Amino acid sequence: MSLHTDSLEHDLLHDARQVGVSPYHESAVLHLNGKAIYTDDIPESQGTLHIALGLSTQAHANILSMDLQPVKAAQGVVAVLTVADVPGENNCGPVLHDDPLLADGVVHYVGQPIFAVIATSHDLARRAARLAKIEYEALPAILTAKEAKAAGASVLPPFNLVRGNPHEKLASAPHRLQGTFECGGQEQFYLEGQISYALPQDDGAVRIYCSTQHPTEMQMLAARALKVSTHKIEVTCRRMGGGFGGKESQSALYACVAAIAAQKLHRPIKLRLDREDDMTITGKRHGVYYEWDIGFDNDGNILGAYVDMALNAGYSADLSGPVATRAVCHFDNAYYLEHVAIHALCARTNTQSNTAFRGFGGPQGALVMEVILDNIGRHLGIDPLLVRQRNFYGHEDRNLTPYGQVVKDNVIDTLVAQLSADCRYHKRRQAVLEFNKRNTILKKGLALTPVKFGISFNFPAFNQAGALVHVYRDGSVLVNHGGTEMGQGLNTKVAQVVAHELGLTLDQVRCTATDTSKVANTSATAASTGSDLNGMAAQDAAAQVRARLTEFWATLQQLQPEDIHFAKGMVYAGSLVTPFAEVVEQAYLQRVQLWSDGFYATPGLHWDGVKMTGNPFYYFSYGAAVAEVVLDTLTGEWSLLAADALHDVGRSLNPALDIGQVEGAFIQGMGWLTLEELWWDKEGRLRTHAPSTYKIPAIRDCPEHFSVKLFDNQNVQPSIHRSKAVGEPPLLLPFCVFNALRDAVASTSNYTRQPTLNAPATPEAILAAVERAQQGS
Repeated sequence: MSLHTDSLEHDLLHDARQVGVSPYHESAVLHLNGKAIYTDDIPESQGTLHIALGLSTQAHANILSMDLQPVKAAQGVVAVLTVADVPGENNCGPVLHDDPLLADGVVHYVGQPIFAVIATSHDLARRAARLAKIEYEALPAILTAKEAKAAGASVLPPFNLVRGNPHEKLASAPHRLQGTFECGGQEQFYLEGQISYALPQDDGAVRIYCSTQHPTEMQMLAARALKVSTHKIEVTCRRMGGGFGGKESQSALYACVAAIAAQKLHRPIKLRLDREDDMTITGKRHGVYYEWDIGFDNDGNILGAYVDMALNAGYSADLSGPVATRAVCHFDNAYYLEHVAIHALCARTNTQSNTAFRGFGGPQGALVMEVILDNIGRHLGIDPLLVRQRNFYGHEDRNLTPYGQVVKDNVIDTLVAQLSADCRYHKRRQAVLEFNKRNTILKKGLALTPVKFGISFNFPAFNQAGALVHVYRDGSVLVNHGGTEMGQGLNTKVAQVVAHELGLTLDQVRCTATDTSKVANTSATAASTGSDLNGMAAQDAAAQVRARLTEFWATLQQLQPEDIHFAKGMVYAGSLVTPFAEVVEQAYLQRVQLWSDGFYATPGLHWDGVKMTGNPFYYFSYGAAVAEVVLDTLTGEWSLLAADALHDVGRSLNPALDIGQVEGAFIQGMGWLTLEELWWDKEGRLRTHAPSTYKIPAIRDCPEHFSVKLFDNQNVQPSIHRSKAVGEPPLLLPFCVFNALRDAVASTSNYTRQPTLNAPATPEAILAAVERAQQGS
């Protein structure tokens, strides 16, 4: 049935917008009532078996002998797999083929998988795995990046970027500071651990349900491990209980081993790690050891800069190459560096192979610059914020990055000015100084730090995405895209984009599980590109369907296509208003195609990995945050009193989701810099391998005053509805917390000495830094 109106009001279309509004997360209700289905919740098929992995107890050793008879004889054990049972390539390395699924004659870290036990239950498999008798010949082990650098041990050739004449400028600078700095790694600590469920199919094919950020990579690596064509492997992921980069490449081992067992035994196989095994086996954020040198004038303007970063890669390359590249490209953060030398080494150590983590090297690159700028301010007796503002990227003569990309969208000066005014930074700075004069035990610190973060994969080919949009005869819409949902709201945003494009309400659109049999050759959901890439691909597909419907309806109503409008589930054609479903039904009867595929490739990207120059980023995201802390100089304990953040997400697709992402990233980054200490003993055993020994931030670590606002801006690039990425950039905002702690430590010497405080700034580290500051050492 059709309805008639006299005119189409302009504000009708505006009121019908489905982007720029804040519907709740598409799975929010399911999350709350416990009905959201994760990989471990999938009903198990009859005959499902379970895998546990037998792990190395040595940091570096040759395997002399391995007696697995006690394992095979254990209750419930069906089979035991070793490297000899891998039919194809024994590798799960995403770039280099240097990461074995199961150890082959030598082990490289404590926790490396050596064999797999398949049993009738998860518990029986784990118990049996402990019965193996393995004899080792110990080899020398390197456990820190600093040691690896001294030994010349690396997994890749070093990265070098030099612009201008940094060493000459350093030598001639009126002021020069040098030093070292260290930041530790970080455990991803996703709520849902690593898990894969493999089911054998017809003709040697395998279907894998996997908690992964990169289904296509799991598909390719499993195919190679099984020595079959890629089309025989299908990988599905409906949702993850968190990923943070830890499920980009490192979910491959579990997908591959489960697939091998499923093919060999012709039984469904589940491989689910318990928390302790997960933390023991998997890689973390790369910790970094820095040596730096900075030259500057009397006003704090940087004249020359040098940094040498040694990233702890672990025992294999994994994604260390692109992580190091992003660290190199973010050393500048928000500051113009005319003369600079940046070096990065991916140090080989006998620890877990470190991998992607939210920020992907960007935080490690920018952190040391923020520490350096604080030191410049203290050295000159200038407010560090003023030093930052004097060194910000500017206009035509100060807008070129060290790697040669022009910064065309710089808003950092305006954003920082707005934040500092809104949070009364200068008044609070004076109040902190006065508080510290009056108090000898409790000391306060205040810091404001900015963020400039490049958005795109370092490897241009990864910046592409596909999507499918199906419109059914009742007017409902099903969307499938290559991105994965890990709680960040990607499916919600993509559904909003499609609903907006077709003029529907959000409840008429549904996103299905990511599946390699639907959209092929997808990129990882990483590098903060999920909404940018998949949103554009889905919009492209929806626009094609809308164009067909528009042409059909305009012809039928004897109107021009520009007279047809879609809004609020209706189709407006002059004075005729028809439900969308009715138009779709009539189009179906006339054999109009009601589904389409969409594709998007980010334009204008290029990168020379040898020269370390190019245009690696489509645009930049910006932000800034202020933190005020108080610490107890007798114990090293501290509290975050207040935090204010202002972050640029362009024209937000969903402000509520974006604010939530900024809040979460801030607390997660704060945890990395202050609480989350990874610690290996001298035998190379990770001792912080469980929630009982590894501390992440909790609700009591959040400040009572925590203000997060979105900066009023729009992307200069034609991104999806002029929005900007939000996943990774705000993790750099809590640099202000770390620098506020350093500010408080410096106050114990009346700001006359630079604090010697590395990250994470645990109470023990803070107490030691306070003692050094007071003793003048």
